[in-house]
Amino acid sequence: MKASIASKLDQLVDRLDEVTRLLSTEEATRDMESFRKLTREHAELTPVVEQYQAFRQCEADMRAAEELLADPDMRELAQAELEDGKVRLGELELALQKLLLPRDPNDERNIFLEIRAGTGGDESALFAADLFRMYSRFAERNRWQVEIVSASESDLGGYKEIIARLVGFGAYSKLKFESGGHRVQRVPATETQGRIHTSACTVAVMPEADEVEAVNINPAELRIDTFRASGAGGQHINKTDSAVRVTHLPTGIVVECQDDRSQHKNKARALAVLASRIMDVQLRERQAKEAATRKSLVGSGDRSERIRTYNFPQGRVTDHRINLTLYKLDQVMDGDLFELTEALSAEHQAEQLAAMGE
Repeated sequence: MKASIASKLDQLVDRLDEVTRLLSTEEATRDMESFRKLTREHAELTPVVEQYQAFRQCEADMRAAEELLADPDMRELAQAELEDGKVRLGELELALQKLLLPRDPNDERNIFLEIRAGTGGDESALFAADLFRMYSRFAERNRWQVEIVSASESDLGGYKEIIARLVGFGAYSKLKFESGGHRVQRVPATETQGRIHTSACTVAVMPEADEVEAVNINPAELRIDTFRASGAGGQHINKTDSAVRVTHLPTGIVVECQDDRSQHKNKARALAVLASRIMDVQLRERQAKEAATRKSLVGSGDRSERIRTYNFPQGRVTDHRINLTLYKLDQVMDGDLFELTEALSAEHQAEQLAAMGE
């Protein structure tokens, strides 16, 4: 183990002792906010320290086995214990490194999912609807809630654009690598000669901001327009100016919301989406700076790049960032994204570990 990592772990052992002592005092619960922070820190430190203690115990067992090598009667047993100990030590060190990896503070957040049709006209809009159904089914499998914030439907029943809020613990951690260009290869329903067409959509996954104020939105920098909603919704929706358009003047970001009959609710939803988009821009800027010093294979979130291809004639889906091809397209389109999302997370984790070892 590197000396710098061992030193950090020794500090965490001392800190856990200190936190445990603070929690055991009579004054611990007088300040409930401080008590909650200490309790959370104790819960985060405990598994790391326990793993480190197991690592140190394994080292001690190996030293004892080395001493037994001098005894002819115990040499064979000691050699076997040393070999097992080396394997165990490597496993414990890797587990410790993973526990020490920096956590994404947004991992536990809800998300806003935006899907936009790209090249391909009506077929692209139909594919956008297929992607939305795929993510909705994935949300169902995780027992998350799906709330449509706004939708612009195409003539054939697809979506030119759809924005949804996915509510569930860890939603961002599981879907944060879905941002990018998604390409489909298939015979469109409108194709009379059976030719395979290629279409594309862009997907953006953004962590939901806690509050609008969290990204320092200045009300003076907003232009808010109201207008009559269009589309389905009965008589009321077309008789009142319930739809809301919010423009963030410094960035030019525009958000429209018209799905609710209440202007106040539409405004609140639009502001929530705006806050998440601004936070997403800030996140991308930070990632771009990090990528300038170290190229990231996963998680760059560049929406112009093609990250995945869905080939219907061959029944396969390919994620180009990690060169993973699965011949289970039907299951994937039905929301079984676990193999893809876990592989992307594992690749990202491996890259973080490689950076830690540099």
